[in-house]
Amino acid sequence: MTQRIPLQNLTTEAAVEHHSPSSNDSRHQPSNNNPSNNKPPKLGHIYVREIGGFFQRIRRCSNWLLMALYFVLPWINWGDRPLIWFDLSAQEFHIFAATFYPQDFILLTWILVLCAFGLFLITVAAGRVWCGYSCPQSVWTFLFIWFEHRLEGPRHRRIRRDNAPRTFDTFLRKTAKHTAWLLIALATGIAFVGYFTPIRALVVDFVSLNAHPWALFWIGFFTVFTYLNAGWLRHQVCLHMCPYSRFQSAMFDANTLIVSYDAARGESRRNHHQKGVEAPSVGDCIDCELCVQVCPTGIDIRDGLQYECIGCAACIDACDSVMARINKPLGLVRYTTERALEGKETRFWRPQLIAYAVALLSMVVLLVGFLNTRVPIYVDVARDRQTLFENTVDGRIINYYNVTLRNQAGQSHRYALSAEGLPGLHLQGMDTIEVGANETRSLRLALTAEAGVLTQPSHPVELRFTSLEEPSITSVSETRFLGPSGE
Repeated sequence: MTQRIPLQNLTTEAAVEHHSPSSNDSRHQPSNNNPSNNKPPKLGHIYVREIGGFFQRIRRCSNWLLMALYFVLPWINWGDRPLIWFDLSAQEFHIFAATFYPQDFILLTWILVLCAFGLFLITVAAGRVWCGYSCPQSVWTFLFIWFEHRLEGPRHRRIRRDNAPRTFDTFLRKTAKHTAWLLIALATGIAFVGYFTPIRALVVDFVSLNAHPWALFWIGFFTVFTYLNAGWLRHQVCLHMCPYSRFQSAMFDANTLIVSYDAARGESRRNHHQKGVEAPSVGDCIDCELCVQVCPTGIDIRDGLQYECIGCAACIDACDSVMARINKPLGLVRYTTERALEGKETRFWRPQLIAYAVALLSMVVLLVGFLNTRVPIYVDVARDRQTLFENTVDGRIINYYNVTLRNQAGQSHRYALSAEGLPGLHLQGMDTIEVGANETRSLRLALTAEAGVLTQPSHPVELRFTSLEEPSITSVSETRFLGPSGE
């Protein structure tokens, strides 16, 4: 099975609908006499048929929930700011109650690695369920298909209209469909930019044509991107642009839960058996090709597992509806494993799955530990480059430092400043500073020391910043104190 996925393209041509002025509706329907006559050219338009069923209800609920979160989250405020706001100009990234800064980008690395291992774990256990139920490409594609069904009609009507001369009714329906697609794409673009610019002001500026040129550019870019991806490219994105479909076979094994056709039960197909064949040799599959018509990538699951399959289970619901009508057991097409199809026992826990689970758990523990030990203070100390040091009349040496202090907590803090590293080292000027919540202060500090304690031109010293309200919030920065050699 794992060798068959990347090496063979088993896309059923009967599922691919290629419309041209000279074609007629009959070439989109299965032929009982000669199946080979029922093969339109490849790479044509796929007319997806709408289907209901248990798994499609799950998928639709998942899709609507994910879209609701995407469109609603930018409108929710947390205090005086958006709940999720990536403020690039201030280099602050607000996620719920926490605020992160560029120096916290290690968190982004950890989160990406965590998501990767989570995806690997899910793939080893249950195939491409992420693609079928949660991938943004699938979510928006199914949304566009949903509007296509409502505005242009069922699959057979869309085929007939595309093969017939254009009429005013066809023009109106297609105009309505593409208008709906563009509006969805526009809302998607505005929502995306709303994660980087407060969306309430963005919408007002956009409607009044006062939006910033960069905001207009990105709204336009994601509008076009969404319209093309979900409306026109659709399955081509999954087949040719997404690398996941190509390397998934490295994670599949005989115990992976995948969408499969039970050939032992379904063959031979009723429409293809010869006269005189005894009834017991006829399988349950009636070759209705409904499983092909509902597939968003246009494959025939009866040809075996293919990398084009996104695991959306539309073919399962379609086949179950047919089996129910002809009083046959459900599950001719179902979620199962290769070992189960061979009559063997499926082993859920296996070395590959355990390894991914351990790696994922380790990353979660490290991420939680980092967040718990993360000190909400950032200090950057840089020596003043204009003056190396100064000598005073009383025999002391002065060094100057430029300090950037950022309070990353949700409330203001007063910080006590102190210096260590040399006998008699003294902080000249302020010894406390107050910084508001999520604010940044810049200050110039002066350290002085007796010239006699300097035994070399450069000495390591430490600047300590400690919150008076929460002493556990402490930052220590190491720098150098320069002066003449004591020799």
